[in-house]
Amino acid sequence: MSEKDRPRGPDNPPPDRAVSDPARTPARPADEGPAGLAGAIALYRDPRVVAVLLLGFASGLPLALTGQTLSVWLFESGQSKVTIGLFALLGLPYVLKFLWAPLIDAIHIPFLHRRLGRRRSWLLTSQAALIGSVLMLGAADPADDLFLVALIALVVTFFSATQDLVIDAFRIEKLEAANQAGAMAHYVAAYRIALLVGTAGMYELVSILQANGFALNSAWFVGYAVMAGCLLIGVMTTLATDEPAGPEATAGTLTLGERFRQAVFDPFRDFAARDSWLLILLFITLFKFGDAFAGTMTSTFVLDIGFDKTDYGRVVKLFGFAATLIGGYAGGYLYRRLGTLQALWLAGILQMASNLMFCWQASVGADLNVLVAVIAVENLTGGFGTVIFVAYISGLCTNRLYTATQFALLSALSGVGRTVLSSTAGYFAEQLGWFLFFAVTAFAAVPGLILLWALARRQGSADEGDPSAGFVKRDR
Repeated sequence: MSEKDRPRGPDNPPPDRAVSDPARTPARPADEGPAGLAGAIALYRDPRVVAVLLLGFASGLPLALTGQTLSVWLFESGQSKVTIGLFALLGLPYVLKFLWAPLIDAIHIPFLHRRLGRRRSWLLTSQAALIGSVLMLGAADPADDLFLVALIALVVTFFSATQDLVIDAFRIEKLEAANQAGAMAHYVAAYRIALLVGTAGMYELVSILQANGFALNSAWFVGYAVMAGCLLIGVMTTLATDEPAGPEATAGTLTLGERFRQAVFDPFRDFAARDSWLLILLFITLFKFGDAFAGTMTSTFVLDIGFDKTDYGRVVKLFGFAATLIGGYAGGYLYRRLGTLQALWLAGILQMASNLMFCWQASVGADLNVLVAVIAVENLTGGFGTVIFVAYISGLCTNRLYTATQFALLSALSGVGRTVLSSTAGYFAEQLGWFLFFAVTAFAAVPGLILLWALARRQGSADEGDPSAGFVKRDR
């Protein structure tokens, strides 16, 4: 029986008479707050949103250190394209984090829980472990022991994924549904800034150190140590912000078996109760696949066609930074104005088109002007698409009992393209050449757009919105 056919009662109220339960609904109505530009400016000054911004920086930096930056270090250490491509599998913790997400929702960390609360205690613990593991990664040597580098990088991604679990739950519980996209604009801006610091900033620092006599691995170690210090921004934010409201009071009244069921099984059963849930999961898995498939080999491509890491880093730092900010905030604004469905269409088409820009770069070679245009478009569409996509996923997680677990499952599925599927990117680049490789990555975005069309048909009307599909109506 579908949701609309079920008898109405306390457990299934009509749409216009929702039960007031803070565990199942946002803290405020989804349409609360001023609309338009004035509302957006007020939102971005909200202390809760500022905290989300700073946590976005702490979330993005580890991804850079185990992604493109590590790829450059491996390239300079003499590793092959196939090996570098396989290192995308280090992102598996981002895909599998839903396996330990129930622990984040159910387990209280001794001592810290009493002092900081459920979310902040887990944040501080994961952040401390993350800083230590980043330092260990910088001390390793890819040329001497590649397996050890891979193992430590896997530890970094595990603690990074754990931190992301808690940040996502913190953000969703802290903010009402209508403000998630605006907050995500802040979050993605800081996230992308962290990626720039961890890539362009790192390349610049390592190059300066090498020019001043540092050996290759010594320069990279100092770089990773500096990045570990930057992660203290997340620690300070955790200590300075307030714990979000949550269903803490019921935890002590449940038996161990009931808590296990609530933490492990109920989140999945709750999500599967909505219409088209399998279609939603498939869409989330494939929507950003083309973008992720190309991104796995971007830094290797740029170095391979003749640029050095300093030039590449400066282009990313200057033009990529500006484009990221514009794209992120444009995504947040248009999400409110267009509604989820139309915003997703726009994001998907732009991301597919941005991959074709790399075909242009591959055809002209090491042309700096073309690189500026390519990086600007890639960062603009990347920031735009990420804000809209994560806001869509956040809109699916309305039950506060299972915030961390449900968002972990959904975001993990979105990471399948970046990790498991993209691990073959190095092989395809080697076999096809760069031009054809990036053309293939553009076509890899088509299945996600087809699934969006299928969801749109089931949803019926973009203007009315369908909460079960995660579609939020536009801000009139």
